[in-house]
Amino acid sequence: MPLSVIIVDDEPPARTRLRRLLADYPDVAIVAECSDGASAVQAIEQSVPDLVLLDIQMPELDGFDVLQAIEMPRLPEIIFVSAFDHYAMRAFKVHALDYVLKPVEADRLAEALDHARVRIAERRSSSLDGLLRELQHDRPYLSRVPVRVDGRVRVVDLNDVDWLGAADNYVALHCGAREFLVRDTIARIEQRLDPAQFVRIHRSTIVRIDRISELLPDLHGDFQVRLKNGTVLALSRTFRPAIEERFGRRL
Repeated sequence: MPLSVIIVDDEPPARTRLRRLLADYPDVAIVAECSDGASAVQAIEQSVPDLVLLDIQMPELDGFDVLQAIEMPRLPEIIFVSAFDHYAMRAFKVHALDYVLKPVEADRLAEALDHARVRIAERRSSSLDGLLRELQHDRPYLSRVPVRVDGRVRVVDLNDVDWLGAADNYVALHCGAREFLVRDTIARIEQRLDPAQFVRIHRSTIVRIDRISELLPDLHGDFQVRLKNGTVLALSRTFRPAIEERFGRRL
Protein backbone atom coordinates (compact mmCIF):
# COMPACT_ATOMS: atom_id res chain seq x y z
CA MET A 1 0.00 0.00 0.00
CA PRO A 2 1.44 3.43 -0.96
CA LEU A 3 2.52 5.87 1.71
CA SER A 4 0.39 9.01 1.62
CA VAL A 5 2.55 12.05 2.28
CA ILE A 6 1.94 15.77 2.84
CA ILE A 7 4.74 18.29 2.28
CA VAL A 8 4.64 21.43 4.44
CA ASP A 9 7.13 24.24 3.83
CA ASP A 10 6.70 27.98 3.29
CA GLU A 11 9.56 28.08 0.77
CA PRO A 12 8.66 26.95 -2.80
CA PRO A 13 12.21 25.74 -3.63
CA ALA A 14 12.18 23.50 -0.55
CA ARG A 15 8.82 21.98 -1.55
CA THR A 16 10.07 21.49 -5.11
CA ARG A 17 13.21 19.69 -3.91
CA LEU A 18 11.22 17.32 -1.70
CA ARG A 19 8.73 16.65 -4.49
CA ARG A 20 11.55 15.76 -6.90
CA LEU A 21 13.27 13.50 -4.40
CA LEU A 22 10.02 11.70 -3.55
CA ALA A 23 9.31 11.14 -7.25
CA ASP A 24 11.96 8.39 -7.15
CA TYR A 25 9.77 6.31 -4.82
CA PRO A 26 6.83 4.54 -6.50
CA ASP A 27 5.36 3.65 -3.10
CA VAL A 28 5.02 7.32 -2.08
CA ALA A 29 1.92 9.34 -2.99
CA ILE A 30 1.96 13.08 -2.30
CA VAL A 31 -1.62 13.96 -1.34
CA ALA A 32 -1.07 17.66 -0.57
CA GLU A 33 1.50 20.46 -0.46
CA CYS A 34 1.07 23.32 2.00
CA SER A 35 2.88 26.64 2.23
CA ASP A 36 1.74 27.64 5.72
CA GLY A 37 0.72 26.13 9.04
CA ALA A 38 -3.00 26.92 8.85
CA SER A 39 -3.49 25.15 5.52
CA ALA A 40 -1.36 22.29 6.80
CA VAL A 41 -3.72 21.71 9.74
CA GLN A 42 -6.70 21.54 7.39
CA ALA A 43 -4.95 19.28 4.87
CA ILE A 44 -3.75 16.85 7.55
CA GLU A 45 -7.16 16.60 9.20
CA GLN A 46 -8.93 16.11 5.86
CA SER A 47 -6.45 13.74 4.18
CA VAL A 48 -5.27 11.78 7.25
CA PRO A 49 -1.88 11.02 5.65
CA ASP A 50 0.56 8.36 6.76
CA LEU A 51 3.46 10.80 6.88
CA VAL A 52 4.05 14.57 7.02
CA LEU A 53 7.32 16.21 5.99
CA LEU A 54 7.03 19.30 8.17
CA ASP A 55 9.10 22.47 8.16
CA ILE A 56 9.56 24.14 11.53
CA GLN A 57 10.17 27.83 10.91
CA MET A 58 7.05 29.20 9.20
CA PRO A 59 5.13 32.47 9.68
CA GLU A 60 2.33 32.53 12.29
CA LEU A 61 1.93 28.77 12.92
CA ASP A 62 5.29 27.00 13.05
CA GLY A 63 5.71 23.24 12.83
CA PHE A 64 5.16 22.70 16.55
CA ASP A 65 2.04 24.91 16.48
CA VAL A 66 0.68 22.77 13.64
CA LEU A 67 0.94 19.63 15.75
CA GLN A 68 -0.83 21.32 18.66
CA ALA A 69 -3.67 22.58 16.43
CA ILE A 70 -4.44 19.23 14.77
CA GLU A 71 -7.51 17.52 16.21
CA MET A 72 -7.27 13.81 15.39
CA PRO A 73 -7.30 10.59 17.43
CA ARG A 74 -3.74 9.92 16.39
CA LEU A 75 -1.21 12.08 14.56
CA PRO A 76 0.47 10.92 11.34
CA GLU A 77 4.14 10.09 11.49
CA ILE A 78 6.13 13.33 11.44
CA ILE A 79 9.52 13.95 9.86
CA PHE A 80 10.67 17.47 10.65
CA VAL A 81 12.65 19.15 7.87
CA SER A 82 14.64 22.18 9.02
CA ALA A 83 17.69 24.25 8.19
CA PHE A 84 18.51 24.44 11.92
CA ASP A 85 19.66 21.64 14.19
CA HIS A 86 18.78 23.33 17.51
CA TYR A 87 15.13 22.27 17.28
CA ALA A 88 16.02 18.58 17.21
CA MET A 89 15.68 17.93 20.94
CA ARG A 90 12.25 19.57 21.04
CA ALA A 91 11.21 17.65 17.92
CA PHE A 92 11.84 14.29 19.54
CA LYS A 93 10.07 15.41 22.71
CA VAL A 94 6.89 15.67 20.60
CA HIS A 95 7.60 12.15 19.27
CA ALA A 96 8.77 13.07 15.79
CA LEU A 97 9.84 10.08 13.74
CA ASP A 98 12.95 11.75 12.34
CA TYR A 99 14.70 15.09 11.89
CA VAL A 100 16.22 15.91 8.50
CA LEU A 101 18.41 18.95 7.91
CA LYS A 102 18.19 21.18 4.83
CA PRO A 103 19.34 21.10 2.16
CA VAL A 104 17.81 17.62 2.10
CA GLU A 105 20.15 14.99 0.71
CA ALA A 106 18.75 12.01 -1.21
CA ASP A 107 20.50 9.44 0.99
CA ARG A 108 19.30 11.09 4.21
CA LEU A 109 15.71 11.24 2.97
CA ALA A 110 15.90 7.58 1.92
CA GLU A 111 17.00 6.66 5.44
CA ALA A 112 14.11 8.62 6.96
CA LEU A 113 11.61 7.01 4.57
CA ASP A 114 12.86 3.53 5.48
CA HIS A 115 12.27 4.39 9.12
CA ALA A 116 8.79 5.67 8.25
CA ARG A 117 7.86 2.50 6.32
CA VAL A 118 8.67 0.33 9.32
CA ARG A 119 6.70 2.51 11.74
CA ILE A 120 3.70 2.86 9.41
CA ALA A 121 3.61 -0.89 8.75
CA GLU A 122 3.47 -1.45 12.51
CA ARG A 123 0.61 1.02 12.81
CA ARG A 124 -1.34 -0.57 9.99
CA SER A 125 -0.99 -4.00 11.56
CA SER A 126 -2.57 -2.73 14.76
CA SER A 127 -6.25 -3.60 14.85
CA LEU A 128 -6.92 -0.59 17.05
CA ASP A 129 -5.32 1.76 14.55
CA GLY A 130 -7.26 0.13 11.75
CA LEU A 131 -10.46 0.75 13.65
CA LEU A 132 -9.54 4.41 14.13
CA ARG A 133 -8.95 4.80 10.41
CA GLU A 134 -12.30 3.26 9.56
CA LEU A 135 -14.14 5.37 12.13
CA GLN A 136 -12.82 8.81 11.28
CA HIS A 137 -16.25 10.26 12.02
CA ASP A 138 -15.61 9.43 15.67
CA ARG A 139 -12.63 11.75 15.89
CA PRO A 140 -12.90 14.65 18.36
CA TYR A 141 -15.20 17.50 17.42
CA LEU A 142 -13.68 20.78 16.32
CA SER A 143 -13.16 23.31 19.08
CA ARG A 144 -10.88 25.81 17.32
CA VAL A 145 -10.39 26.78 13.67
CA PRO A 146 -7.26 28.53 12.29
CA VAL A 147 -8.17 31.31 9.84
CA ARG A 148 -6.11 33.81 7.86
CA VAL A 149 -6.77 37.48 8.65
CA ASP A 150 -4.79 40.31 7.00
CA GLY A 151 -1.82 38.07 6.30
CA ARG A 152 -1.81 36.62 9.80
CA VAL A 153 -3.28 33.43 11.23
CA ARG A 154 -5.86 33.69 13.99
CA VAL A 155 -7.35 30.74 15.85
CA VAL A 156 -11.13 31.17 16.25
CA ASP A 157 -12.77 29.48 19.24
CA LEU A 158 -16.04 27.87 18.14
CA ASN A 159 -17.63 29.00 21.41
CA ASP A 160 -17.50 32.50 19.89
CA VAL A 161 -19.23 31.48 16.63
CA ASP A 162 -22.93 32.39 16.26
CA TRP A 163 -23.46 30.79 12.86
CA LEU A 164 -21.62 29.50 9.80
CA GLY A 165 -22.53 30.21 6.19
CA ALA A 166 -21.31 28.84 2.86
CA ALA A 167 -19.50 31.48 0.75
CA ASP A 168 -18.39 30.04 -2.61
CA ASN A 169 -15.29 27.92 -1.84
CA TYR A 170 -15.20 29.14 1.75
CA VAL A 171 -17.21 28.96 4.94
CA ALA A 172 -17.83 32.21 6.82
CA LEU A 173 -17.63 32.02 10.60
CA HIS A 174 -19.86 34.76 12.06
CA CYS A 175 -18.74 35.87 15.52
CA GLY A 176 -20.85 38.83 16.59
CA ALA A 177 -19.92 41.66 14.21
CA ARG A 178 -16.80 39.81 12.95
CA GLU A 179 -16.64 37.43 10.03
CA PHE A 180 -13.80 35.01 9.30
CA LEU A 181 -13.35 32.91 6.17
CA VAL A 182 -11.98 29.38 6.17
CA ARG A 183 -11.34 27.47 2.96
CA ASP A 184 -13.62 24.44 3.32
CA THR A 185 -17.14 23.24 2.54
CA ILE A 186 -20.15 23.54 4.81
CA ALA A 187 -20.71 19.76 4.54
CA ARG A 188 -17.17 18.88 5.69
CA ILE A 189 -17.27 21.31 8.58
CA GLU A 190 -20.68 20.01 9.66
CA GLN A 191 -19.16 16.53 10.06
CA ARG A 192 -16.62 17.94 12.53
CA LEU A 193 -19.05 19.99 14.64
CA ASP A 194 -20.60 18.74 17.87
CA PRO A 195 -24.30 18.06 17.05
CA ALA A 196 -25.19 18.90 20.63
CA GLN A 197 -23.97 22.47 19.97
CA PHE A 198 -24.63 23.10 16.27
CA VAL A 199 -27.52 22.35 13.92
CA ARG A 200 -27.81 22.78 10.18
CA ILE A 201 -30.89 24.79 9.20
CA HIS A 202 -30.26 25.27 5.48
CA ARG A 203 -27.99 23.77 2.82
CA SER A 204 -25.73 26.80 3.30
CA THR A 205 -26.25 27.58 7.01
CA ILE A 206 -25.34 26.08 10.39
CA VAL A 207 -26.23 27.79 13.68
CA ARG A 208 -25.05 27.41 17.24
CA ILE A 209 -28.06 26.08 19.13
CA ASP A 210 -27.62 28.22 22.24
CA ARG A 211 -27.66 31.36 20.05
CA ILE A 212 -31.24 30.70 18.84
CA SER A 213 -33.81 32.99 20.45
CA GLU A 214 -36.93 32.51 18.27
CA LEU A 215 -38.42 30.43 15.48
CA LEU A 216 -40.54 32.80 13.38
CA PRO A 217 -43.34 31.72 11.00
CA ASP A 218 -42.64 32.82 7.42
CA LEU A 219 -44.64 32.71 4.20
CA HIS A 220 -46.17 29.47 2.89
CA GLY A 221 -45.65 27.59 6.13
CA ASP A 222 -41.88 28.18 6.21
CA PHE A 223 -39.95 29.42 9.25
CA GLN A 224 -37.06 31.70 10.05
CA VAL A 225 -34.54 31.42 12.86
CA ARG A 226 -33.76 34.53 14.87
CA LEU A 227 -30.52 34.57 16.83
CA LYS A 228 -29.93 36.39 20.11
CA ASN A 229 -27.91 39.06 18.28
CA GLY A 230 -30.87 39.81 16.00
CA THR A 231 -29.68 37.94 12.92
CA VAL A 232 -32.54 36.29 11.02
CA LEU A 233 -31.79 33.19 8.93
CA ALA A 234 -33.94 31.00 6.70
CA LEU A 235 -34.96 27.56 7.98
CA SER A 236 -35.22 25.14 5.06
CA ARG A 237 -37.98 22.54 5.10
CA THR A 238 -35.31 19.91 4.42
CA PHE A 239 -33.61 20.69 7.73
CA ARG A 240 -36.73 21.48 9.77
CA PRO A 241 -36.79 17.96 11.35
CA ALA A 242 -33.37 18.64 12.86
CA ILE A 243 -34.69 21.74 14.61
CA GLU A 244 -37.82 19.90 15.74
CA GLU A 245 -35.68 17.15 17.22
CA ARG A 246 -33.46 19.64 19.09
CA PHE A 247 -36.44 21.47 20.62
CA GLY A 248 -38.70 18.45 21.08
CA ARG A 249 -41.71 19.85 19.25
CA ARG A 250 -43.14 20.02 15.75
CA LEU A 251 -43.33 23.31 13.90
